[in-house]
Amino acid sequence: MSADQQRMLARAAREVIPGQIVNLGIGLPTQLFHYLPDELEVLVHSENGVLGCRPRAAGEVPDWDMIDSGGAYIATRPGASVFDSAMSFAMIRRSRVDVTFMGAFEVDELGNLANWKIPGKFSPGIGGAMELAQKVRRLVILCSHNDKHGNPKILERCRLPLTAERCVSRIVTDKAVMDVTPEGLTVVDIAEGLSVAELREATEAELIVDENRLGRF
Repeated sequence: MSADQQRMLARAAREVIPGQIVNLGIGLPTQLFHYLPDELEVLVHSENGVLGCRPRAAGEVPDWDMIDSGGAYIATRPGASVFDSAMSFAMIRRSRVDVTFMGAFEVDELGNLANWKIPGKFSPGIGGAMELAQKVRRLVILCSHNDKHGNPKILERCRLPLTAERCVSRIVTDKAVMDVTPEGLTVVDIAEGLSVAELREATEAELIVDENRLGRF
């Protein structure tokens, strides 16, 4: 894992507060497990049908029936519960999950999200992302600021097929933390060593920046 990804995960962990039910999406968000303090009282939800997940300890024998949304073996904490997929999605649809962390291909300044399909490339389907994006109380995106070619992923408007409209609350990238507001994308934090001008150059969407209140991470 790169230093940028580690910094993103450490910053994203600060979004979780005690008492929450937290869902971790496929990919980088599943690694957030390892950045949550041991003393933090939260319940991690997997749409497979587990509430109270934890990462396996080093050397711990896997329970072959326990996997997260990305197919990795997980363990359970004391008080965890296991249930079927129908119950798991009933929790999501009734907005019982407080916050979900997801990756993204594109996010735009309206809070629209595209994270399930690139036309012309194979996709297994939209999966649970659509319902999570629509029904979870708070959606935090955790993704690189630019794609592997250097193109912006934080856009004025998404161009790929949408997962859901106007669903994103906050975006955490390797370059900045941004809130989706009625006025536009407001920068909360910026990466250490990065200037506001460099951030704007790396971003297609218009950014609202108050340098007097800007944090660093």
